[in-house]
Amino acid sequence: MKSICFYFEVHQPYRLKWFWPDEHTGFERYFDNKTNREIFEKISSKCYLPANRTMLDLVDEYDGKFKISFSVTGTLLSQCEKWGKEVLETFRQMAETGCVEFLEETNYHSLAGLFDDREEFREQIREHRENMKALIGVEPQVFRNTELIYNNSLAATVKDMGYKAILSEGTEHLLGNRSPNYVYQAKDSNIKVLLRNYKLSDDIGYRFTARWWPEYPLTADKWASWASLTPGDTLNIFMDYETFGEHQWEETGIFNFLKALPGEVLDRKLAFHTPSEVISRYDPVADIDVGDFSTISWADSERDTSAWLGNDMQRRCFEDVKMLGPYVRRTKDPEIINIWKHLLTSDHFYYMCTKNLSDGDVHSYFSIHSSPFDAAINYMAILMDFKSMVFRKLNAMDAEAHK
Repeated sequence: MKSICFYFEVHQPYRLKWFWPDEHTGFERYFDNKTNREIFEKISSKCYLPANRTMLDLVDEYDGKFKISFSVTGTLLSQCEKWGKEVLETFRQMAETGCVEFLEETNYHSLAGLFDDREEFREQIREHRENMKALIGVEPQVFRNTELIYNNSLAATVKDMGYKAILSEGTEHLLGNRSPNYVYQAKDSNIKVLLRNYKLSDDIGYRFTARWWPEYPLTADKWASWASLTPGDTLNIFMDYETFGEHQWEETGIFNFLKALPGEVLDRKLAFHTPSEVISRYDPVADIDVGDFSTISWADSERDTSAWLGNDMQRRCFEDVKMLGPYVRRTKDPEIINIWKHLLTSDHFYYMCTKNLSDGDVHSYFSIHSSPFDAAINYMAILMDFKSMVFRKLNAMDAEAHK
């Protein structure tokens, strides 16, 4: 029986404020909590709460046959703690059903996995593990990196940390004429790899309201029919959770589609399985080989790292914040370290992207900046001010040590 493996990314960053030096000295000197709260509460009312309640109802209605998985970023969890306890409670309720698997990732949805030294990457995974246990009551066994960023050495690090599988993108320049609809394993480390079927995923996530699409409108029976006719062991359907109610508004019929989908899938003798269940059911069919200089992701049409590091502005900001890391750690100041880790969140670099057409629309979504250039200038202004804070702290520490 073929598996349908649904996975949803649940993430909101702490967005930067338009920077001008003020009286604040900590986190709120750089991050706009007013805007972040407004955005979180808006998305909670449109997506997180109605979607979570719908998922809980579907698990109950189908008596455990409907199964899904999530990764919830540490930045989203902390926003839930501050502004959305009800959202957090519904995630806990889903964990208790036994039909919902929660995955691991970097706590800050960061680009730490692209550092040469993997210690920060490991540390953020450990932080996320602690948060998931404390706030959701689970200990994830499967890993997904920020935006499905993947290469062989990342997979080996994740395997070394004890995870059973890792998720990534089923892009053609990785697979060639092979199908994403099977379990693979990473070259050398042999950790199991689940690859996204991006066509069937994007049919829901991006094309649901696309009137130019020949298949519009998408219905649950139409999608389930396509799934039943698609060869393979497992169809890995990965997307942003904000698909439900935010990217695709309730008025589009997206929640009606979601409610009808399990019945249509099960009627066609397909089964819902979580990532852990998929890797226990099917053996790997081949190795996946992705060198460090060929890193893939699920972002944009290129499906590489160009969404965050594709222009000189992005690369300069990334190198500067990365090089600041050792000095930040030397301060041993929890607030300074916390600010630095949040500056690594991938969204800040995403907003600096200068790509055109449809990808550009995605990059500007929920950005406070009017252009990628404004995003880069603002980030660099914040980073320069923060760098001054770090070195003032180190100088004070050195002066105290020499008294």
